[in-house]
Amino acid sequence: MSEPTAVDPNKIVTVLLPEDEYTHEPDEAENYNESMYLNAFDLGLQAGGWFRIGNRVNEGYAEMSICIYLPDGRVGFAFDRPKIDNNDAMDAGGLTITVNEPFEHLTVSYTGRVCLLDDPSQMADPRTAFRENPMVDCTVELDYRGVSPMYGGKPQYADGRELPIEPGKSFAKAHYEQHCAVTGTITVADPDGGEGTVMDIDGLGLRDKSWGPRYWQALTWYRWLPMVFSDDFAMMLSVIDRGEGQEPSASGMVLVGNEYHRILDCRVDADWDDKGEQTTMRCWAKTAEREYELTGEVISMIPLRNRRKTPDGEQLHTRITEAMTRFECDGQVGIGMSEFLDQVVDGWPIGVPQP
Repeated sequence: MSEPTAVDPNKIVTVLLPEDEYTHEPDEAENYNESMYLNAFDLGLQAGGWFRIGNRVNEGYAEMSICIYLPDGRVGFAFDRPKIDNNDAMDAGGLTITVNEPFEHLTVSYTGRVCLLDDPSQMADPRTAFRENPMVDCTVELDYRGVSPMYGGKPQYADGRELPIEPGKSFAKAHYEQHCAVTGTITVADPDGGEGTVMDIDGLGLRDKSWGPRYWQALTWYRWLPMVFSDDFAMMLSVIDRGEGQEPSASGMVLVGNEYHRILDCRVDADWDDKGEQTTMRCWAKTAEREYELTGEVISMIPLRNRRKTPDGEQLHTRITEAMTRFECDGQVGIGMSEFLDQVVDGWPIGVPQP
């Protein structure tokens, strides 16, 4: 009988446990963030939305965001920083994310209001957008059921030790994603007292979870494209520039049947409007099995921002353009997001070519 092979304790492994679906004991880092994000799109309706809670318990508040893309091009958006004093649940500002069965079944519920924008580009100046557009009632009840394996987890040493992390330069210490089938209802009231919009969602989406220290300014720019074509064909492309002289890193996965094929390399080339926001994309991705070429066309866009002042008084400005996007690949039409994050330097997003 052969002796078991010894495991190098310094080998880095990725670990994901069912209990990671629930909240964790926060790190001591001031900027500890535990975040859950879920999107949902119905290709037939050309509509959908995304929902996020980020618990920043050591700073005493949660980030709550809701974005609804209506079939007529309007966007309902809400953001809040409700106070929290614990990290016990994903429940803030009227939005509740519940894990019913780890890796299998989650629900999203919201009862509250959204700012209803005829022109979503106004959200580039949120103070004006919220002042000049109506706030209307909104309810969300969605069921998420996994159609794929889990992708990602927490990198750590094989003996269980945590990897060293610098909180001020961190975006997360653990992250995972999963494609899902999504059913339920999104209702947005009419500002003039009419019938409003009721969307019966029978579609697909992607969810992700991360935890650990996070600043939105920790990365120079990224391009994140989660998309769904069917319950057995979906993708997520990610290109991240961390600055400091490093080349951008590419990653992601392709769902083929009921398994993920890891992306070895990918590229996202975009066309831009005069505000430096993406309009169309030409993408390429390579797995061990094959290469893919795909195109993307923005259906509906809302620009968001995050601002933070450093201890020495410097004002940092991050722009995130959130676009519901139509994708085509291998003769199939899909739907999803093109989420582009850029630090704004001298008034212009750093990863976008100057006009």
